[in-house]
Amino acid sequence: MLQARLLRLDNQAHEHAHDYHQLVLSLAGRAEFEVNGAGGEVCRMRACLVPGDADHQFAGMGENRMLILDLDEDDMRDGDRDLLLRLFDSPRYPALDADFLNLLNYAGAELARYGSDPQLARTLGGVLLHALHLRLFGERRIGSGGPLDLDTLDSHILHNLARRITVAELAQVACLSPSHFHAQFKDSVGLTPHQYLLKARLDHATRLLRESRLPLVRIAEECGFSSQSALTTAMRRYLGLTPRRLREGV
Repeated sequence: MLQARLLRLDNQAHEHAHDYHQLVLSLAGRAEFEVNGAGGEVCRMRACLVPGDADHQFAGMGENRMLILDLDEDDMRDGDRDLLLRLFDSPRYPALDADFLNLLNYAGAELARYGSDPQLARTLGGVLLHALHLRLFGERRIGSGGPLDLDTLDSHILHNLARRITVAELAQVACLSPSHFHAQFKDSVGLTPHQYLLKARLDHATRLLRESRLPLVRIAEECGFSSQSALTTAMRRYLGLTPRRLREGV
């Protein structure tokens, strides 16, 4: 079984358990998930992989539109079954790169227009599934500098988030040339350094909006956005909500 469907997740918390896997992707807006105790958020830049039989809770966050794949490994071919076993061996919240988002946008538009065609839904769902598998488990090039120390990079980013951070600066932290760092980072993380930095800024802004009463202009400054307007534009584009609506929990 491979079924693809579009729906809005209700803002009220729900608890589920079923014997098939689910891949949850956001076409717009956000949702909170907890899968076997592992919490995370589904948004434009992050998906959720729910293993079959896993206890999970979820709730939409305001207006949202999700693309959900339901997957039963018993009905899959051997090669696809192996793919599912790797993807769903534990709960995951994988980051999504710009190319995958373009593919997701296309699939969402086609499903919205021709979703009643089961063959189209299966084909589009299969493409999304294989594209995500390649990003998580596909062959990766290893740069001459060895594996990236993401903990050190994350610490440097967090401590300097309020100012401009260049790729050359991050490359220096990783002891790599800028060109090698960019290629190795993209292969290892699935995002470009610029996309990763934007995600870090948005994640920190989201936490401040939820956990503090700082003015929006101050939050924009602390997260490295040039203005309150730049923060609002980025949140609306990548999270589907404005800072004000996110703070209000709408």
